[in-house]
Order: sequence, then structure tokens, then C-alpha cells
Amino acid sequence: MAVDLFTFLSLPQSKAFTKVHPAGFSVTESKGSSDSRSESHPRKTPRLAADSDSASASRSRANTTRERAGPTVVNLQGAPVKRFPESAYDSEYKLCIRAIRVLLTRENPESLPGTYEKIYSACRAVVCAAQKGEGLYEHLKLEIERCIGNLQRKLVEDGSKDVEWLCPFTESCNWFAKQVRLLASLFAYLDGVYVSSRKDLSNINTLSYSQFSRILLQDATIVRRLRSGIQVWIEWERSNKTSHQLRDLIPALIDRLQHHNCYYELFQTFFDSITHDFYFAESAQLRKSLTAKKFLAHTEERSKEEDQRARKLFPDATRELILRTMDKALYSERLEWIAGEALPQFMEKQSPDALLLMYNKFSRVDGLKVLQVSFKRYVKEQVAIIVKSVAKEEKMVENLLQFKYFCDSLTADAFANVEPVTTVKSIAPSVASTSALPMDIDADTAPLKKIPNQEFVYALSDAFQQGFKARRNKPAEMIAKYLDKAMRKGQKGKEEVDFMSELDRVLTLYRYTDDKDVFRTFYHRALAKRLLLEKSASDDFEKMILKKLKEEYDPEFGMGDHMFKDLELSRGLMKEYTEHRERQGEESTQQKMSVMVLQRSFWPFSTRKEDADIPAWMQEDLRRYVLFYKTKHQGHKLDWDHSLGTASLRARFKAAEKELSVSLYQAVVLLLFNEGEQIPFAEIKSQTRMGTSAPYILD
Repeated sequence: MAVDLFTFLSLPQSKAFTKVHPAGFSVTESKGSSDSRSESHPRKTPRLAADSDSASASRSRANTTRERAGPTVVNLQGAPVKRFPESAYDSEYKLCIRAIRVLLTRENPESLPGTYEKIYSACRAVVCAAQKGEGLYEHLKLEIERCIGNLQRKLVEDGSKDVEWLCPFTESCNWFAKQVRLLASLFAYLDGVYVSSRKDLSNINTLSYSQFSRILLQDATIVRRLRSGIQVWIEWERSNKTSHQLRDLIPALIDRLQHHNCYYELFQTFFDSITHDFYFAESAQLRKSLTAKKFLAHTEERSKEEDQRARKLFPDATRELILRTMDKALYSERLEWIAGEALPQFMEKQSPDALLLMYNKFSRVDGLKVLQVSFKRYVKEQVAIIVKSVAKEEKMVENLLQFKYFCDSLTADAFANVEPVTTVKSIAPSVASTSALPMDIDADTAPLKKIPNQEFVYALSDAFQQGFKARRNKPAEMIAKYLDKAMRKGQKGKEEVDFMSELDRVLTLYRYTDDKDVFRTFYHRALAKRLLLEKSASDDFEKMILKKLKEEYDPEFGMGDHMFKDLELSRGLMKEYTEHRERQGEESTQQKMSVMVLQRSFWPFSTRKEDADIPAWMQEDLRRYVLFYKTKHQGHKLDWDHSLGTASLRARFKAAEKELSVSLYQAVVLLLFNEGEQIPFAEIKSQTRMGTSAPYILD
């Protein structure tokens, strides 16, 4: 059915007043001054057919308003309202008093004096009609105090002991909470009408629980018995390592204490205190009977037990507090002993999980500095042992690399802090507000990452540096030799990234030695031999390592660049010489010769005062090269150094013909045997003028 807007918004037009009494009221319209009044029946402006639209209705209401200017007074006429005497609500008041007594008396065989609805209605009548809210509230307050007093006396006199006593205590708390809820429901009008009008009063719930805390929960005997039960329970579980048969009382007890806002005072602080005392005593006892390693294993089992119990019974905040307290009690006075005894054992067996456990335990008791000192001391001692070992000298660098790799893995995983990974979410480009941030950090679901503890990283570096000082020069020499072998072998099937990573680890060891000049000398000599004897696996890798050494370690390694430049110029010059010989139609009596012209200042070789005598045909080839060289570089002088020369010989043995690759000195001696199968040593020495000093003994 359609209803126009005007009809929908019109006030209801009831005849209630005239139906009750035709002359029961009058409407006085005040016009002008307040003294001129006339009584008349209320008038109604009729709605005409032409006023069906809202505009017409609005004009009609405006005209009516203009006609009836001034206030309208409604006077009710008739017999006065009858006021009931105060005694009229005595029965309801007594019913409420009796209901309060029954509700707040435990184990009362008497039933309520009425139904819940009857008590509720009686309270409304007493508070709203009889205006007796104050008396009812004061009586309720006295009854609450009486009830709590009875509960307090029964709990004090209860014959249960220790843990068993927690059962009647919890039952009393639960019963009282149930009765308070019922009281607040039945006497809602007392709270809603009377108490709400008085700012100095507390509602039924607040009043009841505040009185309960003051009278019962602050009673010295109650607190003592409560804490005694808690202590006996937890010490029994910790000693027997199993659940107590009354463990289920604890969650209910905690719930009640939290409900009364006294959990922290009565339970958590006390429980934290007895936890510390228990484990501090246990730590002192175990120190006498266990090794540090077994002590750690025992305490880890204890941590698991406490964590499992706390997760089932306690709030999260309490669980974390108890675990920290336990760790401090167990470890606070044992850090030096554990770090000094257990850490070397775990390092020796390379047990990262055990070391991670140590790190986590020490971090919880502010003991990382002690662990770091022990770690540094052990690393320093091990590095010193490795570099001082003459019997294992050839494996010195390899052993150092393995040990360093293990230590690096510890600083990355075991000695590291766990932090959430910060993820960044871009805001949609449609956001136009200039105040909007360009990104949003989502940390709630972020994964975790490990951040190495820089104190341990620095300790590792210092330990290696100090360990290297146990033996001077030799570590630097062996690092250079290890690099020489690596550059001769090359990748050998390894990926380029892996090979460079291996070389980087070797160069890291170079950082720790103070004998950098020793390393530089040996490295340059080995590099010169590799280049001149063409023993290097890759010139590209050689240049990359030189660049790294020059830029990150020592600018003097730039001398290696000049070596490559000399070789490049020498190869170009040798090519020109070969082409020159071909144009001249000259051929060497022997195989091809290769000459390298080096600038002495860039190569790590000393000037030789004397050298061996080489065969005449070799000398002739060298003479021709000198003549050619002087046509290119007048004023330059060439000094021949055969110590790094090589030769390839074809030898005929009885068994077979072999091709030999030997040093130039060896070739000079071997060529003498073309004259005979046996030559005395003195004759060899005479013909070659070679001595027996070190320069003639080649690697």
C-alpha cells in the first residue's frame, strides 16, 4: 500500500486524553502577555483535499503556527495521584535481603525466597518505587563482607596440606565468582539506577572482588598456604621429572588469580623466585659431579621440561620469564667454566649445533663476551699450532683454509642473531595523496634471517692475526707457494666462480700475516717463473689476481703489470726476429730459439756475476739475436741469464726414444753425453764451468 510522505511524517492523532476523561484536561493558548489566558479545547487544523502535496501541507502547518503564537500549556485535571506508603514495599525489601543472604551463604540448605524473575522485580520495586536503593546497597555490602569472612576462616582452618589445599581454595574462588555473577544479574536495577547515580560507589562486581582481595587474598595465612602449595607442587615435578596428580589445579588457580588481578603478586613473582633458588642450588651441585659438556646436556633437558610445562600451564609472559630465570640461575656463575672446557671440545669435534646451543644459552644470560673470549683464545691457539708445525708444513695453508672455513661457518650460523626479514610492499600507483608513504613494511609474516654477531667476526680475525705471529716469514712464504700451485693447476674442471672463491680464501689468509713483504717477494718470483716457463694455467686469472692484490692489499703488486708488458713486447720482437731470419734465408742449426727481453727493475732476479758455458751453436744463435736487437734498440745492452732457460731434447735410450723437457743447465749437461755414455764429474764441471751452488739447483 502506497503512503505519501506527508502522511508518513505526520504525528499520531490519538483521542487518549478525551477517552479517559472528557473534561480531564484543557489546552491554554498564550497570546501576547502571560497574564491573558483563555481555556478552550485543543483545535485541529483540517487537511483539505488541496493540501495533499507536501508544499500545501507545509503552508498549512505554517499558518497554524502563526495562529498559535506562544507556548501551549497542558493542564491535567482530576483527582491527585495516590502515593503509596513506605511500608507498601516492605515485603519486596525483605525478599531482596533474604535472597542476598541465601546467595552469599555457602552450603546453605535454604532455597531462594522466590524465582529469579520475582527477585529481579522486587529489586526494581525497592530501588525505583520505594527509593530504598541506599539501604539495599549497604546491606549487600555487609553481606559480601560476611560471606568473604566465612570463606577466609574455613580456608585457614582447612585440614588439607600443601598442594591438596589448593583444591578448596580454587573451589571457594569459583563459587564466589559464580554467586557474584548471579547477584549482579538479579540486582541489575541496584547497579543501573542507584549505583550509577552515585559516583562514590562501586558496582556489585567491583565491590565484591575488591572486598575479596582485601579480606581473603591479602590474608597472611592464606598467602602462605597458597605459596606453600605452589612450591611443593613445582618442586615435586622438577625432582621427579613427571606430572603431579593435581597439576590440573594450576590452570584453574591461575585463572582465578588473574580474575582478581593478583596473579603477578601472588603467583608469578613468587614462582620466579623459587625457580631461581631451585636451579641455582642444582647448578652448584652439578658443577661438582659433571663435566661442562654433560652439564650443558643436562641443562638443555631441563629447558625442554620447563618449556613444555610452561606452555601447558602458564601465560606466555610467565613462560618466557621462567625460562630466562632458569638459565640465569644455572649459568650465571658457570660461564667461565663452560666456555673454557666445553667450547674447545665442540670446536675440536666441529659440532656447530652444540656451539649454537652454547651461543643461545650465553646470550640469554648476557654471557656472550665470555664466550667470545674463549672462542678467540681457542682459534689463536689452533692457528699457532698449525703454523708452527714443521712436520705438516707442506699442508699448512690447506689446514689453515679448512679451519678458517669452519670458523666462518660458525660466525655465519652458530654465532649469529636471528632477525625478521623486512619485506617491502609498494603502494598502488593510483594513490594520489602526497602524504602517503611510498612503501609499506610488512613485518608480521616476515621470514627470519641470521645476522652474524660482529663481535665474533672481529674476534676471529684478531685470533688469526695473532696466531700467525707464532712463526715469522714461513706462513707468508707457504701462502705464496700455495697460490703458485693453484695458478699452475688452474680450474681443473671447477667453475670459474668456485675457482676464484678458492683463491679469495687464500688471499684472506694473506691479510693476517705481518710479513707481507715476504709474501710479495715469493709471489713475484713464482709469478715470474710461471710466466717465463709458461707454466701458468691462465694469463687471465693471473691478471685478475694481480689486480685484486694491487687494489685491495698492496699497490706494489703493480709490478706484475710490467711483467706482462715485457712478455708481450718480447713475443712481438721474437716474431719480428723470426721473420727477419726467414727473409735473410738463415736457419738455426738446431731447433727454434725463443728469447725474452726483460727490464731488470720489474723482475725479481738478481744480477748474475757468472754463468755456465753453453754449446757454441747456442752462443751463435744468441749472437745473431743480439745483432738484430741492436738494430731496434741502439744503446741497450743485453745481459744473458740462463737460470730460467728451458730446452726440449730428443733422447734415444735403449728402450725407446723420449722427448725431454728440461732446464737449460740440464740440457747443457745432457748434450755432453752425445760424446760418450760416461763422463766424469770433474770433466762436466770443467766443460760447463757450472758450480754446485744453489742457482744451479732448479725446482
